[in-house]
Amino acid sequence: MDRIKRLSYDVMEDHKQKFGEDFADNKKALNEIAIIRSKGLKNEIAGYITKFIKKEIREEKVKQSQIESSKLENFTLKEKISATDNISDEDSESDIDEDEEE
Repeated sequence: MDRIKRLSYDVMEDHKQKFGEDFADNKKALNEIAIIRSKGLKNEIAGYITKFIKKEIREEKVKQSQIESSKLENFTLKEKISATDNISDEDSESDIDEDEEE
């Protein structure tokens, strides 16, 4: 694991709620949490954290959309099954009516 990734995980371990999708805000939060004298190192860590948070949010959105589409598919399937059952019930009722007429 490289240095940037390790340091980013160390910082996020205790303070993840302070970070978001904005790089500038993440730099400010990093200044409050840790003392990093190197401007380049601070920017790299803040950039990695920003990228990590954005990736997590994107994956969560994909997961939610998959759940929603699965619910929709299940609902549609249930509607098709109940519609098929209703048609079968109507056919059996007409068969019964025909038998009674004879």
